[in-house]
Amino acid sequence: MSKLKIAVQKSGRLNQDSLKLLKSCGIDINNGKDQLKVDVQNFPLEILYLRNSDIPQYLEDGVVDIAIIGENVLIEQEKQISIVEKLGFSKCRVSLAIPKEVEENSLNYFEGKKIATSYPNTLNNFLKKNNINSEIHTISGSVEIAPNIGLADGICDIVSSGSTLFKNGLKETQVILTSEAVLAKSNQIKEEQEEILDKLLFRMQAVLRAKNTKYVLMNLPNNKIEAVSNILPVLKSPTILPLAEEGWSSLHSVIDETKFWDVIDELKNAGAEGILIVPIDKMVL
Repeated sequence: MSKLKIAVQKSGRLNQDSLKLLKSCGIDINNGKDQLKVDVQNFPLEILYLRNSDIPQYLEDGVVDIAIIGENVLIEQEKQISIVEKLGFSKCRVSLAIPKEVEENSLNYFEGKKIATSYPNTLNNFLKKNNINSEIHTISGSVEIAPNIGLADGICDIVSSGSTLFKNGLKETQVILTSEAVLAKSNQIKEEQEEILDKLLFRMQAVLRAKNTKYVLMNLPNNKIEAVSNILPVLKSPTILPLAEEGWSSLHSVIDETKFWDVIDELKNAGAEGILIVPIDKMVL
C-alpha cells in the first residue's frame, strides 16, 4: 500500500507543534527514543524526523512528499517547493537588529555596515530591493553575539518574543519578513501520494478552522432574534431552538476568535442573555 512520506523537525518546538497537529488529525504516532523513521498504523503515513535545514532539499529531491517546516527556511533556501497550507503556529519574523545604544533606527544605518546573519539569501534580497550596500557575514548559531565581539555592526536573525535580543543588548529595527509553520509539498509528488495528501489536508483544515473559532449559545427574546442574527458572522445561519419559557429562544452559532470580544459586547447590547462559549475540537465544512 502506498504511503505518504512526511518530514518533521527532529527536535525543538516545531517538532512538538507538528506532532500535536498530526495527533489532532487522528494520526496515531508511536515511536521509540531516537527513532528517525516511523510508520503510522492507522493512516497511510510515514514520518521522517530530519534536521530542519535539511528538509527543503529532501522535498526538492522528492525523498519526502510533504513536510511541516518554517516558511522562513523555505524562503532562505529558495528551493522549488510548493506551500500547501499555512498552519498558524511557530510564528516568528526575520528582522534586523542593532546595539540598543545606537540612536538611529532607520534602514540607512546599515549602509556600508557589517551584518552577521544565518539568513544570507533573505538578507541579500532585502538589501538589494532597498538599495542598501552592506557587508554580509554568514555565521550559524549565536548570531546575537556578533556586535558584542566586534564582528558586525548589526544582525539579521529570527525573532519570536525579542527576549534574546534584549538579553544581548540589541534592539529590533526592521522586519524583513514574517513567518509561520507551513505544510509544504514536493513538486515530484506522485498521484497516489497526492490523493493521501488530500485526505490529510482535509483533516488538518478541520482542526485549524476549529482553533480559530468558538461555539456560542445564548438565550434571547424572540423579538431580538433578527437583530442578534445580523450581528453574528455565522457559517450560514444560526440555529434557533424554542425555550420552555414562552417568547424566548436559544440561539447557537460560531464566532471567529479574532472578533470574539467585540461580538460578545454587541450581543449583550442587543439583548442576549446567558451567553455560553464552548471550544470547538474540529470543524468540517
